[in-house]
Amino acid sequence: MTITPGEELLPTTRRALLHRIATAQAEGRSPSLVAAVVRGGRTVWHGSRTCVDGHGPDENVQYRIGSITKTFTAVLVLRLRDEGVLDLGDPLEKHLPGTGAGEATIAELLAHTAGLAAESPAPWWERTPGSLRPELADVLGEQPHRHPVGRRFHYSNPGYTLLGALVEELRGAPWEQVLREEVLEPLGLTRTSGQPQAPHAGGWAVHPWADVMLPEPSEDLGRMAPAGQLWSTTGDLARFAAFLAKGDDRVLSAGSVLEMRTPAAPPEAEEVAAGSAYGLGMQIQLRDGRMLVGHGGSLPGFLAGMMIGVEDDLAAVVLANCTSGPAVSAVAADLVRIVAEAEPRIPEPWRPLPEVDHDVLELAGPWYWGTSAFALRVTADGGLSLGPLAGNGRRSRFRNGPGDGWTGLDGYFAGELLTAVRRPDGTVGHLDLGSFVFTRQPYEDGPSVPGGVDPEGWRGIR
Repeated sequence: MTITPGEELLPTTRRALLHRIATAQAEGRSPSLVAAVVRGGRTVWHGSRTCVDGHGPDENVQYRIGSITKTFTAVLVLRLRDEGVLDLGDPLEKHLPGTGAGEATIAELLAHTAGLAAESPAPWWERTPGSLRPELADVLGEQPHRHPVGRRFHYSNPGYTLLGALVEELRGAPWEQVLREEVLEPLGLTRTSGQPQAPHAGGWAVHPWADVMLPEPSEDLGRMAPAGQLWSTTGDLARFAAFLAKGDDRVLSAGSVLEMRTPAAPPEAEEVAAGSAYGLGMQIQLRDGRMLVGHGGSLPGFLAGMMIGVEDDLAAVVLANCTSGPAVSAVAADLVRIVAEAEPRIPEPWRPLPEVDHDVLELAGPWYWGTSAFALRVTADGGLSLGPLAGNGRRSRFRNGPGDGWTGLDGYFAGELLTAVRRPDGTVGHLDLGSFVFTRQPYEDGPSVPGGVDPEGWRGIR
């Protein structure tokens, strides 16, 4: 029997999802609201609500997605890094000279820590033609910085304009052309574009104190396009969310999209309290004990939200055609929660590794850092994980290399090198991890422990 999208979810789950978006559309007073849920890399539910009787937008109707565009731009920059064209630690000036903001690194621009202004100088760039800002100098203004470079997170739309200009400089082609050739076409995002393509929704402002509407202008943002120009659909964004969860070697590897989803900017105090952070072109939020990544977007007449629960293998997209009203990112987070709680992910069956590296297997088991007990485990992907045997403590995953070592991927030991130090007979004597020595017994006698071990050994009270 062929299973069509939506049939995999239980009727009670589908009704709960519909209820959530219906409530959002009614209470948020949006002319229309459309949503999709992704599980296992494909759309399993789609729903919409509209004030037009007998008609509802489907997964192919375009809405403007605002700042979700930034995530697409970030993917282009990470591709340049992966090809060796640039390093994220490079100052912008190295590749795009003369901007007046060249001291900032590419990573700082991606993470909104370059100290740049939040907005372009007047007039309001989202409601005026991009032709008013033909040059980067018009986007940045005479004083582009509001904070010292690298000191704090300060969301910046002009920062992503600079990244788009960087892509154009290094690729020798317009930003949108590069995006189409390197991301949209490989991922099959045929309904994502810089200009609206029928069928598409119109953007509306809803009066805050009366149930009346006003059409919003739809401007070509020009130089600001890499920060918020794109139009897309729930169908395309569902596919994009699936890519951001697992990667696609035709565009970006799993490791690179993981890097995008990893906090890269120091959060402000209120963001710490709210459980939010920012990675490389992606927002990170803790909601109801669930870590979600994605991005929100808004332009006059439109709201957009995309949230991904990687651990639950779920994602949700919500689009609306109103300037303000429904909190679409919160709605997307709720859609993920509804499915995750009603139909929790069924784990894959455990399977043994197809082959075993005995040199790696020799490292597995308990190790002691001083008197603290840790366990080193071989992971299903052939890597290593290190963590305390009990309670909280320093945890990290490692991948093989360089040489005979292992490099930390996350946690306290991210970027640090784990090395197995062998005895003359070839057996492993101890582990060296960033100068920390791990031994098979607490303070094991031998030359490996810095400071040495008391020759009388362990003792009781005399």
